[in-house]
Amino acid sequence: MHLTAPRIAPLIDADTFTPEQRAALAGATFPGRAPLNIFRTLARAPEALTGFLGWGSYVLSKKNDLPAREREIVILRTGYNCRSGYEWVQHVEIGKRAGITDAEIDALKKGAGANWSAADAALIRACDDLHARQFVSNETWSALKAHFTDKQCMDVVFTCGQYTQVSMMLNSFGVQLDEGQTLDPDLDLRG
Repeated sequence: MHLTAPRIAPLIDADTFTPEQRAALAGATFPGRAPLNIFRTLARAPEALTGFLGWGSYVLSKKNDLPAREREIVILRTGYNCRSGYEWVQHVEIGKRAGITDAEIDALKKGAGANWSAADAALIRACDDLHARQFVSNETWSALKAHFTDKQCMDVVFTCGQYTQVSMMLNSFGVQLDEGQTLDPDLDLRG
């Protein structure tokens, strides 16, 4: 997390929401919970939020051929590479529900050389390639192809790209953690 306060404040008072903001937020609400800060911030541009939710729904759905655990490895490594404290906090819990262990969460910070299976290491290397060069190297692509289908390899790139964009928005807009969350000290870049 880079900022101690939001640059773009999340919407707070539902009585002041425009009809467009209400409609956009309706697609971003979980039963029994207020919308997350990310969505209340993006609702300042309701058309963008609506489009964002459409693509994000693909990435987080079963239409994405990556199994949930592998998808979360990609999301978490991308969030870590982008130093997005908000994204990391949100997806650590999702990753755990998908089967990622606490030890693996810690190992994601260290990268592909941290005692991963060959398949998991290929996912992490793909994220690192995309972060550094916006291109998956031939060596990494071959490693991915040893474990994943063409469609799954595409979904690695789609997922990493989506969460790079998410991290850019979170970091630049200064989206703050939601109530009850704790920032990972390794991602506290507030100065």
